[in-house]
Order: sequence, then C-alpha cells, then structure tokens
Amino acid sequence: MPHRKVDKYVALLATGGLLYIILEMAWRGRSHWTMFFLGGICFINLGLINEVLPWDMPLWQQILSGACIVTALEFLTGCIVNLWLGWGVWDYSGLPGNVLGQICPQYCLLWLPVSLAGIVLDDWLRYRWWGEERPRYNVGITRRRPNG
Repeated sequence: MPHRKVDKYVALLATGGLLYIILEMAWRGRSHWTMFFLGGICFINLGLINEVLPWDMPLWQQILSGACIVTALEFLTGCIVNLWLGWGVWDYSGLPGNVLGQICPQYCLLWLPVSLAGIVLDDWLRYRWWGEERPRYNVGITRRRPNG
C-alpha cells in the first residue's frame, strides 16, 4: 500500500476514533480505549460506502447500509471485548430486543444519524484533504432524465 494511502487511512481512523470517543463521553460520560479503534474502523467503513458503491445510490440507502455496518462492527467488537475478554465495556442486556447484550434496536436506530454524519464528513475530508471527488448525493429530490 503506498505511503500516501496509509497516511490517509491512519488519519481517517484517528478522526473517527476521536469523534467516537467524544460522542461516547457526551452520551454516557465515559468511554474505553477500544472504542477509539471501533470508532475509527466504523468511520473508515462508512467512508468506503461511496468508494465501493456508486455516488448516485440514494442517501437513505447509504445511511441504512452505514447503520448496518456500524451495528455489525459493534456486535463483533462486543463479542470480543465483552463476552470473550470479559472487559465489560458495555452491556445492553437490560434493553428490550438485545442480542447477547451487545446490540439492541435502540442503538441500531441511533446509528442512522451517526452514519449520515460519518458518511458526509468522510466524503468532505477526502475531498478537502486528499483532493478526491467532490461529494454529491442523491437525496431523492431531483429526477434523472432518461437517456436518449
């Protein structure tokens, strides 16, 4: 992997990690060092939505995809840090609909606006910091003209 690409992903990981820690501190009043890495990995994955899928994918589908990605990563991380290692970073077992105490519907819904913010921030950072494509979104307001 070229040096510039490594630098980009380290910067994106750090940005997402710091923002996730700040979000957790504001929401719960505490965090854990593992959440820096979870947040960074989530942020990178949210950014990859527009790198892998076409820009004209409706924004609501990007947000839903992002929330599913974050939920899956939260579940995987919870299984490792909480169930396997026993660190007790979080426990949703008291919330209705939880899965093994690691994810629950309430937080899945919270990941929707968080995903929107992460997708948009990543796109603009890539544009401003690395000169990548200027962000544009299909918000469903305009209609495409048929070709021909």
